[in-house]
Amino acid sequence: MILVFGKTGQVASELQHEKNLTLIGRKEANLLDLDTCKKLIHEYKPDAVINAAAYTAVDDAENDRALADAINGIAPTVIAQSCRKLNIPFVHISSDYVFNGSGSNPKLNSDIPSPINAYGRSKLLGEDGIRNSGCVFAIIRTSWIISPYGNNFVKTMHEMAKKKSTLSIVADQSGGPTPAKSIAQACLRVAEELIKNPLKAGTYHLSGTPNTSWAELATKIFQHIESDVKINHILTKDYPTPAMRPLNSRLDCSAIEQVFNIHRPNWDKSLKNILKQIREIK
Repeated sequence: MILVFGKTGQVASELQHEKNLTLIGRKEANLLDLDTCKKLIHEYKPDAVINAAAYTAVDDAENDRALADAINGIAPTVIAQSCRKLNIPFVHISSDYVFNGSGSNPKLNSDIPSPINAYGRSKLLGEDGIRNSGCVFAIIRTSWIISPYGNNFVKTMHEMAKKKSTLSIVADQSGGPTPAKSIAQACLRVAEELIKNPLKAGTYHLSGTPNTSWAELATKIFQHIESDVKINHILTKDYPTPAMRPLNSRLDCSAIEQVFNIHRPNWDKSLKNILKQIREIK
């Protein structure tokens, strides 16, 4: 049995459909309640643990750094330490935001992180804590998560298409939109592999292909829903937000393909089904 922290987020919602998992939501274990988190791990004695829970409000984190650090940094560290005591693998989802977004080449999993916002720093805090815990771990960095669940760009555009005839969308940020379902499946496969072979532990990247911009992603969304919303391409500097965003969110995913045979998902192939599910959920 694999124990999953998280129940309602984008990746956790996809994990709900998988077998041999026990999902722990906020009611059972708030990540701020570290004693309960540790207790549950020791009570369940799972074969592995996946952390699919996180603080994801990037802009809010600028004014709520302590909470972001507690959920994204301290909690994963404590979970990793508990996994170390039981000698079980820990799979944790991290973010491209641990990088500063410089350059145009895809970021390697070996590149040195340098986050430019509080959210990215909180995710890096978690990564460092997990590595220092001594547990068998896999950190999976991903980017631009899309799904029918939670808050994400696809759902926002779907709603905006009902209200607006023209939208201004950032066109100078580049990355790979990643279906939450693909991340969920990757977490499971990696956890199962680490149970059998702990030597595969490490830090990996997984993002969708092909790399694109937010404006281009919006164009695809509107094509699929047959909307005639006009898109104005703008620069990041013309759309100021409390938290700085990296311009380059491209990730080199060759390591996870070589070690686990996990390939980059084609986000456009998933997009039509995601939009269909959004309509059905409504």
